[in-house]
Amino acid sequence: MLPAGPGQTLAAERSFTRGSRGNAVGMTTTPDPTEQHPQPDTEGEQLPPPGSESSVTQSMDEEPDHGEETYQGSGELQDKVAIVTGGDSGIGRAVALAFAREGADVVIAYLPDEEKDGAETARLVESAGRRAVQVPADLTSEEACGELISKTVSEFGQIDVLVNNAAYQMAQPKGIEDISTEQFDRVMKTNLYAMFWLCKKALPHMSAGSSIINTSSVQASSPSPELMDYATTKAGIANFTRGLATSLGERGIRVNSVAPGPIWTPLIPATMPEENVESFGQQTPLGRVGQPAELAPAYVFLASGKASYITGEVLAVTGGQPVTV
Repeated sequence: MLPAGPGQTLAAERSFTRGSRGNAVGMTTTPDPTEQHPQPDTEGEQLPPPGSESSVTQSMDEEPDHGEETYQGSGELQDKVAIVTGGDSGIGRAVALAFAREGADVVIAYLPDEEKDGAETARLVESAGRRAVQVPADLTSEEACGELISKTVSEFGQIDVLVNNAAYQMAQPKGIEDISTEQFDRVMKTNLYAMFWLCKKALPHMSAGSSIINTSSVQASSPSPELMDYATTKAGIANFTRGLATSLGERGIRVNSVAPGPIWTPLIPATMPEENVESFGQQTPLGRVGQPAELAPAYVFLASGKASYITGEVLAVTGGQPVTV
């Protein structure tokens, strides 16, 4: 029998029947994945651009599910120290919450104007009995990335898990014609430069058994024209992950990536036109948008000892959309 994986939820219920020889046979009632989370009522949903005070979870008509009521830890990351960038909301919040419930202390980095979300994520971490350190920072500067690493080391003396999750996008309906140099630069620096700087600065404080997890995207292999700049960075993240994994393998440091599909977070109504938000996620084989809570177990798995023979991998959590980078 396979051991239970990280992030068991309350949704699964186990019952037992008797087999033909009288032995107990376990049967798990697993929810229909097409109905596990209802499609949010997103009609007319729009938020200010990322980094605005009102571009936060509390401003959404239907808030995402981060696993607040369902995620149950089992000590997979006991006493580890993790950095989660973009940790205030969406996928980052779900990962921070799950890491804390698995026993990790979490350093949360987020844009300064998103303090409300950062404080709520910190509260969730602390409610799991772990330490939360909030670091408001714009990681498009090398100096800010260095300060994040220095703050973590001064507080905990080590870094066991680095999750490069912070990202910026802004859909442009006319594609390259509407993507300004300013936007292109911000996307590159948030999504690629920050990952490079943080990995480089964190490595002196990581040892064998440590793990780096970079957030890529289904956009890495199926780029949308209106997100061309964003998709370019996500393909770069997958390639960077594999190269760094090869480089660090002999040091016992694993490097992997999670490639989400369409996931319901504040970034979506803050960066996409209303008509795209309304149908977001319905194009997947499962027919619905994903929730951050459905991503967190993938990050826990890759950070844990159960993934000891996995490095250089891109794990797709996309509702059935292929990621082939």
